[in-house]
Amino acid sequence: MPVINRIADLADEITAWRHDLHAHPELQYDCHRTAGVVAARLRAFGADEVVEGIGLTGVVGVIRGRATGSGRVIGLRADMDALPIEEATGLPHASKTPGAMHACGHDGHTAMLLGAAKYLAENRNFDGTAVVIFQPAEEGGAGGEAMVKDGMMERFGIQQVYGMHNFPGIPVGQFALRPGPVMASTDEYVIDIEGKGGHAAMPHECIDPTLVAAQLMIALQSVVARNVDPVESAVISVTSLHTAGDSFNVIPQTVRMKGTIRTLSPAVRELVEKRLRGVIDGVAATFDARIVLDFRRGYPVTVNHATETEFAAEAAEGVAGANNVDRNLAPLLGAEDFSYMLETRPGAFIFVGNGDTTNVHHPEYDFNDAAIPYGVSYWAKLVETAMPVGG
Repeated sequence: MPVINRIADLADEITAWRHDLHAHPELQYDCHRTAGVVAARLRAFGADEVVEGIGLTGVVGVIRGRATGSGRVIGLRADMDALPIEEATGLPHASKTPGAMHACGHDGHTAMLLGAAKYLAENRNFDGTAVVIFQPAEEGGAGGEAMVKDGMMERFGIQQVYGMHNFPGIPVGQFALRPGPVMASTDEYVIDIEGKGGHAAMPHECIDPTLVAAQLMIALQSVVARNVDPVESAVISVTSLHTAGDSFNVIPQTVRMKGTIRTLSPAVRELVEKRLRGVIDGVAATFDARIVLDFRRGYPVTVNHATETEFAAEAAEGVAGANNVDRNLAPLLGAEDFSYMLETRPGAFIFVGNGDTTNVHHPEYDFNDAAIPYGVSYWAKLVETAMPVGG
């Protein structure tokens, strides 16, 4: 089955919703306008229940099928927040908010799930309940965790949960996914190094924190190279380096390093943190410096459940055809807070092709509207196949 005819007919309307959302981006939990638009549309579509304020500014809509005897309840999730980036697309629907833009396509994700909600509410050709989840603060705010902690899964009786993200570089009309780890955990660290400042011409009287930082940067790379199994994946990146000094002839007193760690399994995540701490202690002892680590756990690994991943792949094939669904996508070291939902319920995270576009998190990125009929049809196919009437 290709793109659903009714959804193809709705494509221009859904695109207009997307352009409106794109023009009015909101960051993290400050999604008040977006959440209001979503809630109003769900009510206009005739959703059986619309609840706002879950996970601070999240919205949940409940759409019951023409029958509910199966007792099945499936959650479909989209993210709503934008990024703190100044848009440079020059498009008619470009951001009207200085310093904020939808640079990751969450406007497209929200619009597609709204389109699916409209279609499902019109047809109700399923036996069970579809729960549409509109989440704030995916971009670093752990809005998925906030909604879970608010009791969303229990309150709405969600039994399985599915998510979707656009993917620049995958052609429009294609999908990709994999069972098991599909996106990485993300942890952050801040390392403060304190030495002994002094005159640059008398380094023997100092403990140079810049030298300590240089040694530490090199030593950290040995954690992945010599501690992590080569068939596993891990990344330690130093992304920021600042000293307390700005002079040619002064050795500074302190240096601050920041960075990120990405892993694809809980065991490797624990190993990397342990070795990070060990390397820091060793370098501190070697140079007689004081080093303080602030280690910040971020999103967990996004792990697709095998049975639900197979089902999601079959639903995508029903829309795009078997040749247009990649079931063996290589794991990505980006992170996704849909992981919190997958820790509480079985489900799967799938990628929909965005075509040959600028990559996400870039000031010239824009969601590809041509992907809308495929994404919406996938959501509809997922619900109608999982909960068939008379099935």
